[in-house]
Amino acid sequence: MSGDALLSLSDVSKHYRVRLPGARRASGELRAVDGVSLEIQPSETFALVGESGSGKSTLGRVALRLTDPTAGTVRFEGRDMTSLHGAALRAVRPRMQAVFQDPLGSLNPRMTAGAIVAEPLSAIRGLRGSELDDRVDELFRAVGLDPSRRAARPRALSGGQRQRVSIARAIALEPRLVLADEAVSALDVSVQAQIANLFAELRERMGLAYLFIAHGLPIVRHVSQRVGVMYLGRIVETGDVDEVFEDPRHPYTRALIAASPVPDPRVARERVVLGGEPPSPLAPPSGCRFRTRCPIATDVCAHEAPPVVRLSPTRSVECHHAA
Repeated sequence: MSGDALLSLSDVSKHYRVRLPGARRASGELRAVDGVSLEIQPSETFALVGESGSGKSTLGRVALRLTDPTAGTVRFEGRDMTSLHGAALRAVRPRMQAVFQDPLGSLNPRMTAGAIVAEPLSAIRGLRGSELDDRVDELFRAVGLDPSRRAARPRALSGGQRQRVSIARAIALEPRLVLADEAVSALDVSVQAQIANLFAELRERMGLAYLFIAHGLPIVRHVSQRVGVMYLGRIVETGDVDEVFEDPRHPYTRALIAASPVPDPRVARERVVLGGEPPSPLAPPSGCRFRTRCPIATDVCAHEAPPVVRLSPTRSVECHHAA
């Protein structure tokens, strides 16, 4: 891990004790995240992609200390976040913010849009009166909202407008890192592009870094500089976004890219067929976790965990057959 990284996760795991069918008490362990390491540099967008249930959102919540890791270390601005509690953790919170998938669920329906954006400014920065009003108007304009919409409640706004209010609230305290957890997934396609462009503009203007979690690969390629591909609690491939998309080395990455629609029907695309369903994180396969669906799996994949193959200083693949 490099010392200048804004966020560093080192061998992070998050396991949950669950009660199996027929048991009276917790008797199983769900491995939502299992030994993940990654870094995000200042002003960088690092995207996480993968199927539902791969552990992306859990990893994002661990990264922001919204939930505690079972094992491993989370460092933000060089400080060990896993050792912070109480006032020390609250002091770091303003520099780490989040935008979630469903703005209607993350915005208080009884508050106006203006009050929602003003709340962190008054509670943490102590702004009052005209100074607070001016700052809220400034934030509305920064996210492409007319300040006249301050009096509207969330249900009176469109999905895109609600998400802009969420973004305005997230950037109000001028954070260094924003978790965007499926922040465009619930929006119409045309609005997705607008919100993705807004994220990119704010990164340039404010120097924000993002942990950007998404399903849509075209959006990921548009907004991110690096990407990590998650499968069953592990990051199986990571690298610069153009390298990964143009030359995927892990068979799961190839399958994801092949499944992404192309607007031009004349463009040929490799067809990758995966068999079966993703295994349960309660009982991951031995060896390589992807081997039960992998078209190129061999005997070694069943008996040995795949090594992390470093293809370049910025590129790694967790696969026996990466070459």
